[in-house]
Amino acid sequence: MNFPSDLKYTKDHEWIRVEGDTAYVGITDYAQSELGEIVYVDITTEGETLDKEEAFGSIEAVKTVSDLFMPVGGEVLDINRDLEDKPELVNEDPYGAGWLVKIKVLAPAQLDELLSAADYQKLLAK
Repeated sequence: MNFPSDLKYTKDHEWIRVEGDTAYVGITDYAQSELGEIVYVDITTEGETLDKEEAFGSIEAVKTVSDLFMPVGGEVLDINRDLEDKPELVNEDPYGAGWLVKIKVLAPAQLDELLSAADYQKLLAK
């Protein structure tokens, strides 16, 4: 499993990479492996402002459908349109080409409440 140290993580298995006042959000390597083959990503919240832990979309795998949750409060600026035709990018490159949304971070203090890579690994070990 891959846990990049430059990312922050949630207990719901999302990651966030902050770049100034914007950030990219996706699901972790662990989450994509647990879901299995991802066949559809449904995100219709572009342009919306959402609170921390509010659902911004869902992801469908062969086995199940899971909601996707905001790691921090923010405005959804963009969605990864490549996933419309290639949802498997989430399986192939969850921290790169498989990102889900780009957000404007509206509550930067909430970033301090997220897990480090080491803390996320400890969570998974329980």
